[in-house]
Amino acid sequence: MSRIGKQPVAVPEKVNISIADRKIEVKGPNGQLEFTHHPGVTVEQKDNEILVNPVDDSNKNRALWGMTRTLVNNMVTGVTTGFTKKLEFTGVGYKAAISGNKLTLNLGYSHPIDYELPEGVSAKVGKNEIELSGANKELVGFAAAKVRSFRPPEPYKGKGIRYADETIIRKAGKTGAKK
Repeated sequence: MSRIGKQPVAVPEKVNISIADRKIEVKGPNGQLEFTHHPGVTVEQKDNEILVNPVDDSNKNRALWGMTRTLVNNMVTGVTTGFTKKLEFTGVGYKAAISGNKLTLNLGYSHPIDYELPEGVSAKVGKNEIELSGANKELVGFAAAKVRSFRPPEPYKGKGIRYADETIIRKAGKTGAKK
């Protein structure tokens, strides 16, 4: 039995959910999200709750049960409060700027990097941090991982882009010549 799948997903008042065939649409104050679930699980709405159940007791359907419930819960959370990822960058001359839907990064290369943010993801740029936010958790995480990949943190000086809650394990550099 899936401990996560058994729990119902609570639906707030300001969220509208429509379930047709296998397609789930969630509308709320922060936008609209869609998801087509696997035929191995059933999704139904009762009162202000969404219940997810497996079709049969096979291993695959039981695995999909908890995952589908989590994805539906993430959709409801996304359209009500949204998701954010904070990135910090460290390095001499490293800068970030946002103009429209394009994030421009100067990360010590000979050229600036222009990254077009995915639809539904917005960015705020501070002194040495970037905050990505949106309703779709998967898209926000993808955009954050992509931005981090432009200059991942290096272990000697810690320069690069890292998640705000990420810890970089530092290495000792050269100690000098042996005599």
